[in-house]
Amino acid sequence: MLALFCLSACQTAQLKTTVANEPASETAIATATPEVDHTNNDSETAMVEDMAIKLVVEPLSDNTATSDMAPPMGEEPYQSAQAIAQNISNDNYLNWSELDSEASTDAAAKLLAEAQRKPKSDAPPKVNVTPTPEVPPVLDLWQLTVANYGLEFVDNKRIKQQYNFYNKHPELMHRVTTRASRYYHFMLHAALDKSIPAEIALIPIIESGFDPFAYSSGRASGAWQFIPATGRGFGLKQNWWIDGRRDIVASTNAAHKYLLQLHKMFDGDWLLAIASYNGGQGTVQKAIKRNIKAGKPTDFWSLKLPRETMNYVPKLLAVARVVAENAGTKTLYSIDDEAYFEAVDVGSQIDLAQAAEMANITTDEMYRLNPAYNQWATDPKGPHKLLIPIAHIERFKTSLLELPSSKRVTWNRYKIVSGDSLGKIAQRFKVSVDLLRTINNINGSMIRMGKTLMIPIASKDAAAYSLSAAQRVINRQKQITQNQASQRIEYKVKSGDSLWKIAKKYKISIKQIASWNKLGTRSVLQIGDKLSIWPRSTTTKLARPGRKVVKKLTYKVRSGDNLSTIAQRFSVTVKDIRKWNRRLKKYLQPGQKLSLFVNVTKIKK
Repeated sequence: MLALFCLSACQTAQLKTTVANEPASETAIATATPEVDHTNNDSETAMVEDMAIKLVVEPLSDNTATSDMAPPMGEEPYQSAQAIAQNISNDNYLNWSELDSEASTDAAAKLLAEAQRKPKSDAPPKVNVTPTPEVPPVLDLWQLTVANYGLEFVDNKRIKQQYNFYNKHPELMHRVTTRASRYYHFMLHAALDKSIPAEIALIPIIESGFDPFAYSSGRASGAWQFIPATGRGFGLKQNWWIDGRRDIVASTNAAHKYLLQLHKMFDGDWLLAIASYNGGQGTVQKAIKRNIKAGKPTDFWSLKLPRETMNYVPKLLAVARVVAENAGTKTLYSIDDEAYFEAVDVGSQIDLAQAAEMANITTDEMYRLNPAYNQWATDPKGPHKLLIPIAHIERFKTSLLELPSSKRVTWNRYKIVSGDSLGKIAQRFKVSVDLLRTINNINGSMIRMGKTLMIPIASKDAAAYSLSAAQRVINRQKQITQNQASQRIEYKVKSGDSLWKIAKKYKISIKQIASWNKLGTRSVLQIGDKLSIWPRSTTTKLARPGRKVVKKLTYKVRSGDNLSTIAQRFSVTVKDIRKWNRRLKKYLQPGQKLSLFVNVTKIKK
């Protein structure tokens, strides 16, 4: 590990840090990765100078949480978690997430502070007259990450391209480090416990932005973005009740297991393992065979791979460099090296709203810690573990002991009537047919009139479970409706329909339909399924803010015209007019023709 990633040995407990010559924030966030710039190449010396961290020691009272420390005199105050969250909730550049709200971050900050609050001491502070031994530095999670980097630094143009993007957009790092506050302690320490380089713990930044609810058009889900088949291959359960790809603990352990297998497969080369995690080991192996046949090197940087995979490793190394430069500063939302949650085995199925009340937290917080659960309760067949904030763990365990398993889920006894079918009953109670079969030991689809079915029901209205799978789709669609001028229509799937046919009918893309309805682009539609569609319209297209419609106009000079008045009328500059009309003389003549390239939406009438 190079010295540029090492923390200063002079740091002491409870350090406050600031960055020397910190770059100004950018306000516009690029939505696509820029092309590689082959003209720029910083030297390693310049990088070391850029990554210099200025440390300022500041005493703290015993009962002050680290996250609430005031900055040194004369320094700009640190942004609070709440302030960062407010910026995020007002910012639509970086993609919408269920996690990005002021309330959710405020709740996380309060729970962290409550869990880590130190008891107040009335004893007067002791004054040390004699020299005391040097105290080891207390590192936050980002500093601890940097201290455990294990990938070799490479000075490569592809890394520099990605580094420039992340470094110029601190809002992105604010967003992902705020999201990470609940999960990162577990993810980092899980990697360190397996002797995995700490950079691996940063992969969720580039995979999902630490959003466990992230779902791609390629059907990848969760913080680590497992596709269904790979997830099942590593034991991540997926059914109506649960999607283990979103389980914080299970998916992290699965990702580590997968990466360790790839690491062994490629003879200890972590970069090839990381590339394979993105593009598949078969893709990387084929590229290696091509290079061997051509007599070329077989390291990652020499391989020709799909564009996304070519950028994947440089993105991770660029993020690692940004974290190294900003660990311990206000650019990253500092997270204490303290566990946020603890896993509790509840032993049986439990209603999530009821569990939240038992822990004295919100139902939303319960879902954010347990995002694998699709419905209003845990899977009746398990797993039966819930992640509970450390601050509320004892209260939850006490409440759990007082509540028998028979009362952890509300049941409805339904008597079958003439004309009923499993499908109709399932639709009525908003459960799956498979669930009815499993709970009531039914084989096939035959049911008898007069028999009774046991049906689990939620203890609260559907809206109370705002982060269940169904409610997330509804919330997402409400967000789209507010941001788009066109009206939503509800499309009912008919025989012969496909995503391609529906997209063509409404002049939209398959990816849009998939995103709006949280589907994969290859999902098979069922007759009767309902899809939310926002048809494209010309009025919406023209009214979209910031859209330019540039046309070439020929303007005939009138009496009294000058370049300044013409430029003002067409919202262009005099310099532009001169550039477009190279042979233009000093004075304009009536009847003279000028070529203008004008944004017609800004013409002043």
